[in-house]
Amino acid sequence: MFKHLKYISVFAIVTAFSTPLHAEGDLSLSSVMATVNGTEITLGHMVVAKATLPEQYQQLPDDVLFPGILEQLVQQTALQQSYDGELPAQVALALENERRSLIAGEAIEDILQTAVTEQALQTIYNTTYANTEGGTEYNASHILVESEEEAQALVNALREGADFATTARESSTGPSGPGGGSLGWFGTGAMVPAFEAAVIALDVGTISEPVQTQFGWHVIKLNETRQAEAPTLEDVRTELEQQVRNAAVTTALEALTGQGNVDQSGAEGVDPGILSTLTLD
Repeated sequence: MFKHLKYISVFAIVTAFSTPLHAEGDLSLSSVMATVNGTEITLGHMVVAKATLPEQYQQLPDDVLFPGILEQLVQQTALQQSYDGELPAQVALALENERRSLIAGEAIEDILQTAVTEQALQTIYNTTYANTEGGTEYNASHILVESEEEAQALVNALREGADFATTARESSTGPSGPGGGSLGWFGTGAMVPAFEAAVIALDVGTISEPVQTQFGWHVIKLNETRQAEAPTLEDVRTELEQQVRNAAVTTALEALTGQGNVDQSGAEGVDPGILSTLTLD
């Protein structure tokens, strides 16, 4: 698409600068950058063209993008003007789909303009969080060793009165060892399943049997539990805003298609595989 970015055709140079350059403050989307046999190419056309480029092209320097995009639009316009045959079916249908998609996108933007309000956010927050608690959190420590035999020996020593933190500093191969094995507070889902299940099964102050995970063998002590508080609205604002947007669009679509005269009977009994077998030739 952009293989000619490194040069500007003579035709593009002549048409682009056939009129005096505008001062930057006078430019607008309707400012004409080039003409091809009377057809105008505006700054707006260029801005839209840039927005539809693949990300790697959009990262190019502006002094490369500007002439490259202008040249591409000039060449496309010249080619468009040279074509005088009947449009192939796939082109005509693609244009219809593109127009439908772009206008539908604008309709969605209109819906979203008024969807996110503080009242809507508060309502969905109350429904989701206000009457719930944040779940149980656990404060645990562990000692990580390579074998079950080592782990079992540590369990026996700890149950006979050995200090857990001291033992962890002396024996643990895990990164928490120097800190006495402390893992701090964590909720469900933070640890691998076998480790989490062992923690949940413990009573506060007790030591687990050896627990195996992909990291090795663990000896776990549950230090404390607490009930986490539900997040505040500000904590989950971004998440709730997206939920409100999704709900607004879904509601609007259900209303539009439900109230409109929509007839899909033509698709009844059609083999879905036809999408892969029918061609536009």
